Amino acid sequence: MARPRRYRSPYRFFEGKLFFPQLFGAALHHLIFFLACKNTCILHRMDRVMRLASQRAVVVFSLSSCCMCHTIKRLFCELGVNPGIHELDEDPNGKDMERALARRLGCNSPVPAVFIGGNLVGPTDKVMSLHLGGKLVPLLRDAGAIWL
Repeated sequence: MARPRRYRSPYRFFEGKLFFPQLFGAALHHLIFFLACKNTCILHRMDRVMRLASQRAVVVFSLSSCCMCHTIKRLFCELGVNPGIHELDEDPNGKDMERALARRLGCNSPVPAVFIGGNLVGPTDKVMSLHLGGKLVPLLRDAGAIWL
């Protein structure tokens, strides 16, 4: 008499994590590879952003049609700062850099993204709160963007 087959669950534990080898097979490996490549591309774009941000004392990543970007650029000009401005809509890799900035800032609209002294200050609300609190000018002076 044949013994009845024991039910075998497709769920397995792999290094303490739930793993579905029989359900997904090669598709799971392709997904992991895709996610690893996507994260590498985002890291590569963020490296490019950081490299551009460290080239000048003040760097603004903006869009040419954004009114808040215009306000920030105007504020820096009135303070006597000559910021490096990177218009993301004019850069061939601008969309990818915008996504990397959005991920870093944790918001949907990452522009304008302001870097002072190579450090990310943030978007418009952060810059304006620093300015109204009297902390923006000392920060610019420490970064070497203004001398007075």
